[in-house]
Amino acid sequence: MLQKKTVDDLQVTGKRVLVRCDFNVPLQNGVITDDNRITAALPTIEKLRKDGAKIILCSHMGKPKGEPNPELSLAPVAKRLSELLNIEVVFAKDDNVVGEHAKKAVAEMQNGDVVLLENTRFRKEETKNEDTFSKELASLADLYVNDAFGSSHRAHCSTVGVTRFVEQSAVGYLMEKEITFLGNAVNHPVRPFAAILGGSKVSDKINVINHLLEKVDTLIIGGGMAYTFAVAQGGHVGDSLLEADKVAYAKEMIAKAKEKGVAFLLPVDTVIAKEFKNDTEYKTVPTGEIPDGWMGLDIGEKTRALFADAIQDAKTVVWNGPMGVFEFENFAKGTKAVAEAMAALDATTIIGGGDSAAAVNQLGYGDQMTHISTGGGASLEFLEGKELPGVMAVDDK
Repeated sequence: MLQKKTVDDLQVTGKRVLVRCDFNVPLQNGVITDDNRITAALPTIEKLRKDGAKIILCSHMGKPKGEPNPELSLAPVAKRLSELLNIEVVFAKDDNVVGEHAKKAVAEMQNGDVVLLENTRFRKEETKNEDTFSKELASLADLYVNDAFGSSHRAHCSTVGVTRFVEQSAVGYLMEKEITFLGNAVNHPVRPFAAILGGSKVSDKINVINHLLEKVDTLIIGGGMAYTFAVAQGGHVGDSLLEADKVAYAKEMIAKAKEKGVAFLLPVDTVIAKEFKNDTEYKTVPTGEIPDGWMGLDIGEKTRALFADAIQDAKTVVWNGPMGVFEFENFAKGTKAVAEAMAALDATTIIGGGDSAAAVNQLGYGDQMTHISTGGGASLEFLEGKELPGVMAVDDK
């Protein structure tokens, strides 16, 4: 297991602590539509406040391409944080992030105060991990805490560079939880260990499939990428999503599963539709027999039962990627069935961020899972067995 310093290992009283959070929340007309990522950061912030730190928060939002964009300002986040923490969170409104407002706000801080900096990606140096900006961020603080798992697969100034210019660095509670659950699940699972992979493309999950076949007892494939595997088995998939250049790879993975003794499950039936929309004609057919002019949009009823049955005795289950087009009610049944089956298990159940996390929360099963990852891309890289730059940069215990 990764042994990184955590906030519990730092002496923070009277110290300025720069905390990298993931406040990349969805906004509509300047209003936050989902504040899950903000509430996820609260335990670390509360702990630092209780211990008398001066807390300087930073985060990116969206993709402002290295220049100020008022629509991607973190001002609404400061407002929401003020409400949640029940104190005034001072927003340092500098387009260059570390400017007059930030310096003044930090200079005037008392123990327990909270300041939020402007969107780190307003600076083009951020995504290039250039020392100039890393040093400016570090100049505001004595210590650094990374609690932004969702951004830790990127080597940016605020996730990696800054660690080189502060006295000490550590991970926050959210980050610690992610490392513990995702890391343990893959490297030290309680068996039987099952993984369920969905989503649209095989190409996004190539390394994940390959890596997990070394670790799991059962691997289940659904979603759009199942059609590439169906073709690999000699099936016909009509107008369904197909990555023709990945068919050989799919064959290779089926062979690898056999060789490793891994139960490798693919959909046996598919809900197909004429058009990519909710109100369209649809029916269920065997997966390898999809007629031309039709496309697969969800797993069928037999497959739902097959998948639920396959994880019934599992003690660890990791799920990443929906089983169908869950945004359309008529094609959300497969994703719902998997969520339902996982919720009923007496097992460690981990949802790997992104669309599957959104689906589980929307369907109302979120509180029945052991852990829902906050990082889509980051959790995928973790499941591939990669080291995340933002985690590696933090001081070891």
